[in-house]
Amino acid sequence: MAQAQVAETGNGGSEPEPSGSRIRRRLAELRKDPGIWRRGAVLAALAVLVALVMIFHAELPNSVGNTGSLIETFLPWLGLAVPLLVAAALWRRSATALLAVTLTAVVWVNLFGGLVTDKSGPGGNLTVATHNVDADNPDPRGTAASVAASGADLLALTELKPSAVPVYAAALADTYKFHAVEGTVGVWSKYPLTSSAAVDIKIGWDRAMRTTAATPHGPVAVYVAHLPSVRVKLDAGFTAKQRDRSAEALGQALAGEPLPRAVLLGDLNGTMNDRSLSPVTSQMRSTQGAAGDGFGFSWPAQFPMARIDQIMVRGIRPEASWTLPRTGSDHLPLAARLAI
Repeated sequence: MAQAQVAETGNGGSEPEPSGSRIRRRLAELRKDPGIWRRGAVLAALAVLVALVMIFHAELPNSVGNTGSLIETFLPWLGLAVPLLVAAALWRRSATALLAVTLTAVVWVNLFGGLVTDKSGPGGNLTVATHNVDADNPDPRGTAASVAASGADLLALTELKPSAVPVYAAALADTYKFHAVEGTVGVWSKYPLTSSAAVDIKIGWDRAMRTTAATPHGPVAVYVAHLPSVRVKLDAGFTAKQRDRSAEALGQALAGEPLPRAVLLGDLNGTMNDRSLSPVTSQMRSTQGAAGDGFGFSWPAQFPMARIDQIMVRGIRPEASWTLPRTGSDHLPLAARLAI
């Protein structure tokens, strides 16, 4: 009776199976596995659920704890479910789950894939920056020097503590000849500012303003806003109603703006995906979405998870958008290069 020959190596062991043969053998085993399409139904359902949330996030109800807005604030992070579900599907050896996860991945790429690539261009003749400096910032002078180093022609600061305004003004005086402050927000500019006034966003004190910057390329309406903060509470959910009312008031002010070119800078305490900010976002174009490199998350500074600070434009073309180095604030500064 003939015996199978086993190829011997120099040390007496068997030759390792070529990787290509091993893969083909494993695939053949999987094809013969009768449970490959039956296993992983729960994983497949989870993958489909994540995909549906991403597709229909605008339909999620806000009636209970502003759940829809909360999910929209962190919507891109649902993509983390994809590698976790892939690993689980491979562990379960489930073709059904893998197919469902592929659908989830396609949805995520369709929604957010464009934010991953660098869309910045070489043009632009106006650079702007915005920063929530944090009222408890321990180093306002250093923060001012850091954001001024961005080369911005127009710089918006929010959450200005009244006692710190002179510190920022003195630190920025060499770079910016003009500035205007209303309440806790302000604009520093290399170009003359006129018609500066507070904008009422229905919160009882001044956290928004408008001014006109006389740039070499024509007048630009500059809005700076710091919408009310939001919180996540176990008993109340996503507490954003005051912010939402302020967004409506800001949207009305923007709708009445007579100048064709406008820039909105500031901390909106919400992302572009949040439907509650639509009174503003429906009128303005995000520089990050149009010309950014990456997601541009700005908060919290230690581990940015959401872009709640915004640079938005109307009648102006964004060329580039980026985050600036961390300062003494709990937010990252943002900058953008615009073409008028």
